[in-house]
Amino acid sequence: MTIRRRNLLSGGLALAGIASTPAWARTGEVRSLSLLNLHTGERLATAYWEAGGYIPDAMQALARVLRDHRTGDVHPMEPGLFDLVATLRTRLQTDATVHVISGYRSPRTNEALRQSSSGVAKRSLHMDGMALDLRLPGVDLARVRDAAWDLQRGGVGYYPGSDFVHVDVGRVRRWSG
Repeated sequence: MTIRRRNLLSGGLALAGIASTPAWARTGEVRSLSLLNLHTGERLATAYWEAGGYIPDAMQALARVLRDHRTGDVHPMEPGLFDLVATLRTRLQTDATVHVISGYRSPRTNEALRQSSSGVAKRSLHMDGMALDLRLPGVDLARVRDAAWDLQRGGVGYYPGSDFVHVDVGRVRRWSG
C-alpha cells in the first residue's frame, strides 16, 4: 500500500494535502442545528460540535429525530451531513429551522417508496444515513439548491414540485425530479 493511500485510509488527509476537517472546525467554533421533522413533529435544537469534536449525545439525538418515521428504525447519521447543512445555512445567511422531509430510511421503507415512485434510488444514501431531503422556510428553494451545489460536497437533487432539496455527502452530482 502506498504511503499516500495509507495516510488517506488512516485519517491522515492533511498529510496528503487534503484538509481533513472544515476550516471552521479547526477554529474551535461551536456548530449547531435546529431541525423539525415534518412527519413526527419533533424539534431539536442542539450544538453537535464543540471543543474540537462531535458531541456523542447530540449525534444520537440528531439520529433519533432523523429516524425512519415509518418503521421507527434509528441509524447513525454521517457527521459530514450535519456539517454540510450547517454550512448551507451559513452560506444562505439564515438561522431558520431546517424542515426535514426525509432523513434515514430503512431498506424496507426505501424499497416500498421505490415501488410507488420512480424518483427513489435503489441504493439510496438515505439508507446509509448520508442524505437529507429538506427545505429552509423563508429561503427560495432554488437558492437552497444553488447554494448546496456551490458547496460541491455531494449530491444535490431539486424537487420543486414536492418543495424540497435533497442533499447528501456522496459523490458530487446533481439532478432534478
